[in-house]
Amino acid sequence: MSSFWSGWVIFFTALTIGASVWLLYANRKVEVRGEEPKTGHVYDGIEEYDNPLPRWWFNLFLLSVAFSVVYLLLYPGLGNFPGLLGWNSIDQWRREVDAAEARYAPLYARYRALPVEELSADPEAMKMARRLFNNHCSQCHGADARGGYGFPNLTDDDWLYGGTPEAIETTIRRGRSGAMPAWGEILGAEGVENVAHYVLSLSGADHDPVRAAAGAPLFASYCAACHGPDGKGNPALGAPNLTDGVWLYGGSLEMVKYSIRNGRSNRMPPQEAFLDDDRIHLLVAYVWGLSRRP
Repeated sequence: MSSFWSGWVIFFTALTIGASVWLLYANRKVEVRGEEPKTGHVYDGIEEYDNPLPRWWFNLFLLSVAFSVVYLLLYPGLGNFPGLLGWNSIDQWRREVDAAEARYAPLYARYRALPVEELSADPEAMKMARRLFNNHCSQCHGADARGGYGFPNLTDDDWLYGGTPEAIETTIRRGRSGAMPAWGEILGAEGVENVAHYVLSLSGADHDPVRAAAGAPLFASYCAACHGPDGKGNPALGAPNLTDGVWLYGGSLEMVKYSIRNGRSNRMPPQEAFLDDDRIHLLVAYVWGLSRRP
C-alpha cells in the first residue's frame, strides 16, 4: 500500500473513532427530574421517552472505543503501520503449518514407505487421503468420485490415461489436457450421422446398421488414428475406449454426433504446486483403490 493510501486509511479510521466518541457524548443527557421528557413519537398509543442511555450501557460503548484504540496500536489495521506486537497472519499461518508438518511428519514417513497397493488397504491412511481428495479433487469428480458431465468417474476402472499407480501419479502431479478435433466440416452432416451410428455400434448401443456400415470406412480414415482401428482407445493420447459403453459426455446419438461435429476439449490442472510428494502418494493410493473397493 502506498504512503498516500496508508495515510488515507489512518486518517479516516481515527476520524471515525473520534466521531463515535463525539456522538456518544453529544447524545449524553443529564438526568431530568420531574416529568420525563418525551420525543413526541407515538406508536399505537405508546409514547417514546427521551431518556439518556443507562450509565452501564454508555460505559460499554466507551469501553469498546478504548478496546479498538488499543487493538489498532498492537495489531496491524492502520494502513502500513504493522502494530507494536509485529503480528501478521502470514507468520501465524507459517507457524501453524510448521507445527502441523512436525506433528504429521512421522505418519507421512511411514505411509511414504508403503507401496500404493498396500497403502490403499490401510483404513487410517485412506481417511487422510479422503480428506485430501475432498479438498483438491471433489469439486470436479464429486464427493463420491463418480464424476459428472465432462469429468471422469474414478470408481469404474475405465481410464483415459491408464490406471496404473504410475499413470495416476502423472495425472495428479502434472495434470492432463485432452482435445478432440471437430470433424463436422470435413465429414459433413451425413458423414457425422453415419460415424455416430458406427461409434454406437462399437459398444452395442442402439444404432442404424445401414448407417453404421457407411460410417465404418470414415471411422477408419479419421478416427482410428487416435481411438484405434477397433475403437478401444489409446491411453497415451487420452483417446477413450468406445467399446465399453462408458461416456464422458453422454452416450446418446445426439451427444455422440455433437462430439464428432464440434470436437471436445478438457483439462485437468496439475496439483504438484499444491501437494507435496507424500500427499500425492496418498492420493494415488486412494484413487487407485476406488475402482477396487467392493
